[in-house]
Amino acid sequence: GPPRPPLHLEVNGVSLFDVRTDQQTWEKILRKVLSGQEHPGIKVSKTGFETLVKEKAESAKKIYVLEESGSDISQIQIDDNPVFVLGDQVGLPKKCEAFVLRYGEKISLGKKPYLAATCITILNYLMDRKETLQKR
Repeated sequence: GPPRPPLHLEVNGVSLFDVRTDQQTWEKILRKVLSGQEHPGIKVSKTGFETLVKEKAESAKKIYVLEESGSDISQIQIDDNPVFVLGDQVGLPKKCEAFVLRYGEKISLGKKPYLAATCITILNYLMDRKETLQKR
């Protein structure tokens, strides 16, 4: 919020290049783009959470909120072009969670808590696997 509005960081894997998966590389890239410089496949905009959720809800069939108490992801048919919302170790703030759930549902990777970075890795694996199985 004020005096610095929230930032929306979008990473597009299709056009992203010149990155490794180590923390130091990502730290350099994020510092670079947050200071106003460009990097292929990464965009930064000053978009608030609610505005972003509304925009994503227009293009996605459903928005999925990762929450340990959600429905097990293995029991859910994930729609094409999904949007996943992750909180920090505490979860999303109550107001944000209530807002985003107007557009989606809670899903879970299991009862065990994971770091957000690990959740993203798991989600990428599951989405890649789904895509591979659909091509068969």
